[in-house]
Amino acid sequence: MNAYTALISKVVFPIHERLKSHTTLEIRRTLEKSQWWSAQEIANFQLKRLRALLSEAGAHVPYYRQLFAELNFQPAQIDSLAELARLPFLTKPLIRQHNEALKHPTARRLSQSNTGGSSGEPLIFWLGLERTSHDVAAKWRATRWWDVDIGDREIVVWGSPIELGVQDRIRQWRDRIMRSSLMPAFEMSAAKLDGFIAEIIQRRPRMLFGYPSALSHIARRAQARQVALDGLGIKVAFVTSERLYDDQRRTIEQVFGCPVANGYGGRDAGFIAHECPAGGMHITAEDIVVEIVDGQGQVLPPGQAGEVVVTHLASREYPFIRYKTGDVAVLHDQACACGRGLPMLREISGRTTDFVVAADGTVMHGLALVYVLRVLPGIAAFKIIQHSLTHTEVMLVRGDGYLENYPEKIIREFRQRLGAAVEVTPKVVDSIAPEASGKHRYVVSKVPTTVFQGSPTEVV
Repeated sequence: MNAYTALISKVVFPIHERLKSHTTLEIRRTLEKSQWWSAQEIANFQLKRLRALLSEAGAHVPYYRQLFAELNFQPAQIDSLAELARLPFLTKPLIRQHNEALKHPTARRLSQSNTGGSSGEPLIFWLGLERTSHDVAAKWRATRWWDVDIGDREIVVWGSPIELGVQDRIRQWRDRIMRSSLMPAFEMSAAKLDGFIAEIIQRRPRMLFGYPSALSHIARRAQARQVALDGLGIKVAFVTSERLYDDQRRTIEQVFGCPVANGYGGRDAGFIAHECPAGGMHITAEDIVVEIVDGQGQVLPPGQAGEVVVTHLASREYPFIRYKTGDVAVLHDQACACGRGLPMLREISGRTTDFVVAADGTVMHGLALVYVLRVLPGIAAFKIIQHSLTHTEVMLVRGDGYLENYPEKIIREFRQRLGAAVEVTPKVVDSIAPEASGKHRYVVSKVPTTVFQGSPTEVV
């Protein structure tokens, strides 16, 4: 670690977090010790924290106080993590219905967050200081597994307007100090990709962070142009928010000359799991209990695929207890060669995000269209189907607050991204059926994406 990175990670960032009333540094130090506990010690710690969370929720949070009373559920009496199965699931519709009743009455400085989810259904929820501190600390711990730290030069290839919309002077100065540079992933034109490649060469980052699809697009463009990026000193490429495919991993590793570290989580469920250098996808078990359930809601053993259900143990102020993520994964039944006692996921198969192609051939992240719909109140669910370069269909399910001028707005916004002559067809439907796999896909593109002189890219 060089002197500047040490200054940022040991002094500047901890001060930054304390000014925000976060306890991130102390939590990270604790996590770096607990990761080496035995599996049984970690399970005992989980149970202790689970009792505390459930007791607090049952005593003070209106939604859970009523629920536990109806079930005659006594949190203090649970003696195993398996007893979580006695409680019903927390779902997105329940959160929307009981948003205020899920808040702890003493919660202060809650921050509003939202996510579209894989089905496109909007969800608004709240994060407390404790939850935020734990999630940041867990990510920080996982970052340090790869011999990089906060303060090392970083390039972030991202597309969420939550990040892109807050680039005010304070944020820009903070990023400069932390040596973090943001490259927007919405548009993947040849010119944009060339600009990204030039910036990566100029900045010589120690780490990359972004969507696997976006990083692999940049890598394939560099391959097509025969631009070498493997001698820049990049230590690791962190990827998240989408399923990481094997061909994407190989391409990123080959072009950038560094390993890929997969991460899994979300604003709603928290920082669930992260890959270590030995290849294990470790669950942040000190903070999160992961259950895998089948279609009937029965908990499945390791080795079987099912829906990921998360209980976040640091969510006292706005509890996430048995929260159904909509993702599909498989628990591992073996220990990792790295020696950490943290449980692992063997496979994550439930995250996919498409690219779409504009009429002029510009390849864009599917989220460029998703966010047009996600900010409109009253749209309960949606699905975008790009049938061709000249025709895109938008399926909409009405919700409370839906406005009749939405179709015109959607047509206008989509044409700004896809092309003025593109036919955009909004269609109001009663419901949107899932795919044959059971997953809801919010973007389906039937247009093959090619990487400008490179090989075809899989559209999922």
